[in-house]
Amino acid sequence: MRQILTKNGKRWRCVKSIEATKAGASKRDAFGKEITALNKAETQARMCRMANPERNQNS
Repeated sequence: MRQILTKNGKRWRCVKSIEATKAGASKRDAFGKEITALNKAETQARMCRMANPERNQNS
């Protein structure tokens, strides 16, 4: 992660995201969609574990 200055102030960005912006809009967008899908999958898995805690403790 690196802190970069944007028009809205300082923001933290991952190095891969920064590099993807240098490769062009299509590659940047593809990277963003991939990361969004991973984040959604992680969130769904976490919510499932929280909804069924007794099921996860017996595993």
